Amino acid sequence: MDKAALRDTVWDELESSGEARFPFPPHGRIPNFADARAAADRLAGTPEWADATAIKANPDAPQLPVRRRALREGKVVYMAVPRLRDERCFYELDPARIDDDNLDSAPTVSHVESYAEQVAPDELPAIDFVVSGSVVVSEQGVRIGKGEGFSDLEYAVLQGLGAVDDETTIATTVHELQVRDDLPEPDSHDVPMDLVVTPERTVRTETPYPRPEGIDWSALSAERLEEMPVLQRLRDKRDAE
Repeated sequence: MDKAALRDTVWDELESSGEARFPFPPHGRIPNFADARAAADRLAGTPEWADATAIKANPDAPQLPVRRRALREGKVVYMAVPRLRDERCFYELDPARIDDDNLDSAPTVSHVESYAEQVAPDELPAIDFVVSGSVVVSEQGVRIGKGEGFSDLEYAVLQGLGAVDDETTIATTVHELQVRDDLPEPDSHDVPMDLVVTPERTVRTETPYPRPEGIDWSALSAERLEEMPVLQRLRDKRDAE
């Protein structure tokens, strides 16, 4: 199946099985799933997580337990401003600056602006651990998102600024229904996963697929470049070299 058909199949299966969780419907989004907290707990049991102090995470509902756990453990969490629309396009959530009573609400989409500082990409430290949301993923680390390409683009931006490299761990938490073996070969801009974690197991993918090398400028429309100041800055930097 192609990517669109795989997305529809997984969304339908999560809904019909009763394994989808709010927000509904699961379609058209990174779907929330039953026992997402158990997957977060399992992820937190990996040595890569234990060693991490700065984490970049997606803002979607199934990874909220991951973001909460990170803050509770004293890790600084970075989330992208929606569509990278601002010059200072990352939210920085530092648990040292957040009251304990607010650590659960701080990494939610509806409250992050109240607790985070917005920082420019070149103000980010080295990111130790990246958490991505997925619609479908394989045991070989191939990931399919909801189709807008922002997760891969955010990684490419961080890579272009030296905040991530080939040693940075990249993980996703998913329901077992989201793990399939019939995914197509990844595109050149697709970022493969190192860890695929479900409530029941941790898969170390040993992925055979390389990480993309920087931003695929040919895939970006003039409209998208205009919307995202950080892309304009990186393009100017590339042209000046």
